[in-house]
Amino acid sequence: MSFPVDVSEYKALSLDPSCGELSAEDKQTLLKNIQIVRDTIVFYTAIGAAKGLGGHTGGAYSIVPEVLIADGFMRGSDSVYPVLFDEAGHRVAIQYAMAAFNGEMPFEDLLHYREYGHGLFGHPELDRDRGIKFSSGRLGHMWPFINGIAMAHPDKKIVMFGSDGSQQEGNNAEAARLAVAKQLEVKLFIDDNNVTISGHPQDYLKGYDVEKTLKGHGLTVDAGDGEDFEASFVKMQKALNTSGPVAVLNRRLMAPGIEGLEGTAKGHDVIPVDLAVSYLESKGHSDAVEYLKNISTPKSDTVYLGSSTEQKKNRDEFGKIISDILLKMTPEERKEKVVVIDSDLEGSCGFHHIGKNVPDVYVHGGIQERGNFSAAAGFGFEKGKQGIFGTFSAFLEMVVSEVTMARLNEANVLAHFSHAGVDFMADNTCHFGVNNFFGASGLMDDDTTRLYFPADLGQMTALINSIFNDAGIRFVFSVRSGVPHILKEDGTSLYGDGYEFVRDKDEVVREGSAGYVVSYGEMLYRSLDAVERARKDGLDVGLINKVTLNTVDEESMERIGKSPFVLVTETQNQLTGLGSRMGTWLLERGLSPKYACMGTVKVGNGGLGEQIDYQGLAPDSILEKIKSLNG
Repeated sequence: MSFPVDVSEYKALSLDPSCGELSAEDKQTLLKNIQIVRDTIVFYTAIGAAKGLGGHTGGAYSIVPEVLIADGFMRGSDSVYPVLFDEAGHRVAIQYAMAAFNGEMPFEDLLHYREYGHGLFGHPELDRDRGIKFSSGRLGHMWPFINGIAMAHPDKKIVMFGSDGSQQEGNNAEAARLAVAKQLEVKLFIDDNNVTISGHPQDYLKGYDVEKTLKGHGLTVDAGDGEDFEASFVKMQKALNTSGPVAVLNRRLMAPGIEGLEGTAKGHDVIPVDLAVSYLESKGHSDAVEYLKNISTPKSDTVYLGSSTEQKKNRDEFGKIISDILLKMTPEERKEKVVVIDSDLEGSCGFHHIGKNVPDVYVHGGIQERGNFSAAAGFGFEKGKQGIFGTFSAFLEMVVSEVTMARLNEANVLAHFSHAGVDFMADNTCHFGVNNFFGASGLMDDDTTRLYFPADLGQMTALINSIFNDAGIRFVFSVRSGVPHILKEDGTSLYGDGYEFVRDKDEVVREGSAGYVVSYGEMLYRSLDAVERARKDGLDVGLINKVTLNTVDEESMERIGKSPFVLVTETQNQLTGLGSRMGTWLLERGLSPKYACMGTVKVGNGGLGEQIDYQGLAPDSILEKIKSLNG
């Protein structure tokens, strides 16, 4: 089919970085191009919204003017390294759009934004054949990287697009110092819109100023109105012709000109279909509007044996559970004993409930995970005090050193790492939370660090209430997707009324004589489905929930180790997860059942629930492995 937005009038510009100003013809072409590309981004990101795939519109839409100017300079001079590096992965829509407008990707591919199997992931992942020329998505990582590119290509100007949000990361301070010290030809074009996921930095991070920060590091900084395209051209041109690192700050509202999103934190997310329809109607894109109106959100009717049909998102419920605990304290007691520090992911980790219900102990920490974790640990430096911290599981890899120092200081931290594993992770590989066991990096005599991964809301509630006042570092993991309630054989909730969580104890979900599957978290209900199906076929398989991941339950090891086989199922990295440890634990005890593990083994392939099947972790695959071990 033809692409529903008319892109025929787009004309790629070739701009001379040494030319003094835009010609009248180039100005008109630039203005037309900006509108066409912005309309395209609104349209195809809204497809992601309509299909339930999510995505991000506002950031990519906002920076179109400076991206097109930079693209023109790259066409007009070989002195500019021909990659539009961007440290904000959620602006990936501009990368896909430019790949299409530059003829490296068919426009029709944009209709499959974030879909499984189509390669248009929620963050850029290197695919040179389709015009995706770098990978990014973990904030603060790109500037240090392009410093190295600048060293490798001293005759080139290296362009990076940034934002006031991504510039909060501490990595950028280190990168700035090196760029200035070595006078690297790094040119930053920063979207300064005072918006991040959870709000406005000027409100929650008072004192933070991108311009002052970069000037303090020694960069040349030029700030102005990002929607004044002629002025932006002059600033960007001047930056390319100024020796050493330069930052151009483009100040604008988030998603300028999109009614309902402009200037709001909601603009960071994907545009709702109704707002996209209104916007596209106002621009005369009737075919695009009709296309959006005829998209339906796919629904799954899969039923898992042994689990409820109802699902709850543990990542959101975490904040409600903590709020309930804190509200039982007096305000004075709360402020004395607890601090809760968010890292700009409050809506994703459930922390927004805490901020709403107990604002007196809540801190909007901004996009600076390492410092925020350490601050939480510092608060919990004394007995009876504890810091509560939250972010995505993928970013546990960023705070491992801070965790070590917290451990050495015997700090008390209750850390919620959501978005563990790969389930429903359309942001794809860079956001896979698959190395959670890095949190258990203490020495053998460390007896306080615990990794907990509850299977459903009932277990999450009991677990948090049980461990809330424990000493040491406690990691609690949850997934992006919802999870059902785990049921007993009689159909009642296993973790309902009367359930009490016991630290360091594995839990028997189903007894079995033929062998055992050991699982946890979002893989427990999938494993239970496979186990129930095996049992219906006459294979008496048992299931263990290893909710405390990093300690050995001797009674449980004896139970499973003397059975015919043991199969570990998880969405953690198969190289670093539970499966890589449990085989050793068994052998150390002289136990040698048939053994296998199933975990995440491949880079992502987009989509939501499809990630599980793609990794070979769906119930059908588990059942097949059970049968092979029994053979």
